[in-house]
Order: sequence, then structure tokens, then C-alpha cells
Amino acid sequence: MKARMNVAQLAPEGYQAMLGLEKFLAGSKLPHATLELVKLRASQINGCGFCVDMHSHDAKKAGETDERLFSVAAWREAPYYTDAERAALALAEEATRLSDRGETVPDHVWDEAARHYEPEMLATLVIAIAAINAWNRIAVTTRAVAGSLRNQTG
Repeated sequence: MKARMNVAQLAPEGYQAMLGLEKFLAGSKLPHATLELVKLRASQINGCGFCVDMHSHDAKKAGETDERLFSVAAWREAPYYTDAERAALALAEEATRLSDRGETVPDHVWDEAARHYEPEMLATLVIAIAAINAWNRIAVTTRAVAGSLRNQTG
């Protein structure tokens, strides 16, 4: 696979704006493990090999276990996640699959997430889900190659 274009080079101001979101998320109170699991799951749903690769490696470097990484696509059936992480993953799935459902982001999914995250953290989680979906769309549209960023940076 060959990338179609390098958005960072061709639209640097837009790319920097997206990186600003990442800086905000990295400095937020949202648990890093939750953030990476949500990014990984949304990227799996969106078929973004670039982002699945990146977030799997980032999570592993941050200490995430193989069991949790290998089973995130089947998180409902795996015993490795907290109730709060499950609520975040459910919200991420619903917000990522907007056109796949009759009711977008059902109240019971929202209410479960709100039960586990205070309003500020829930708002941050919503931004994180929106951001990874935007990144997925950029990477999939431009055919960003899985592993290419990691291979450039060592």
C-alpha cells in the first residue's frame, strides 16, 4: 500500500489543530488506558490500519497488557476491563457507528458512561471519540500506511 498524500505537509495548520486536540487529551484527567482503548476500538471499527497499529503500540509502551489489547474488539466477552472502561468503549462504539443504528447513542449507553465519568471527564471522552474518528477518516482517506509513523520516528 502506498499513501496518497501527506496531510501534515499539505495542510500543516489543520494538522496542527488536530495535534492541539491530542495535546489537550494527553493533559486531561481521562485515564490514559481508557483513552488508548477507545482510540484502538474506534480505529478497529473504522478499518484504520494506521491508527490500530499506532494505538496498539502506544498502549503497549504505556504498559497495557497483551490480553487487553488482543481482546478489545470483543470487550463485552472479555473479563479484562473495568466497568468504567466498558462504558467508555460502549460510548465509543455508538458514537463511531452513528449510521449503523436506529437510535444514535442510546440513552442507556450515555447514562452508563455518565455514571462512571464526572461531567468534565465525560466531555473529554466525547472529544476523544470525535478526535479519533476524525484521525481515522484522514488516515483511511489518504491511505496512511500502518507502521509508517513508527518506522520514521524509530
